[in-house]
Amino acid sequence: MTNQEFTIKTQQFKNLLFSYALRLTQSRQDAEDLVQETTIKAYRYRESFTAGTNYKSWICTIMRNTFINNYRKRKSRMHINQPVEEFSYALESQNAIPNEAEHNLRMKSYIETISSLKEIYSVPFMLFYQGYEYQEIAEQLNVPIGTVKSRIFVARQQLKQKIKNPVAA
Repeated sequence: MTNQEFTIKTQQFKNLLFSYALRLTQSRQDAEDLVQETTIKAYRYRESFTAGTNYKSWICTIMRNTFINNYRKRKSRMHINQPVEEFSYALESQNAIPNEAEHNLRMKSYIETISSLKEIYSVPFMLFYQGYEYQEIAEQLNVPIGTVKSRIFVARQQLKQKIKNPVAA
């Protein structure tokens, strides 16, 4: 399929693609992103389209698969990040903080708790908490990504234990 043929066929189904994306995502902005991502993938693989077959079905299948893949990634990422968010919530909202001095003491206590972890656990945990992806942490620390994940997991477990039972930890 030539570039011109691709452009013509894609323009024919532009409204249909957007409607389908909107039904899948339930969000105008996400639908626009999905249409764009689908168009890029379809363009990249346009040579695999068999002439004489149904273009609408082909591009809608690409859209559906793209949506499913994105959903799985998002669901996985939310599941992975959930314990960190719970830890963050515990840090920020255990009790209402009546004044800045108490807040400072509490933050100092949390920092000491994190610092009490072995460095191999505290460093990846803090990098992850600061928003770095697993892959970025692995590259920075020059360790496999699986090692990063397990160290962050261990750090979470130890922190939960120390926060719940500060005397024994």
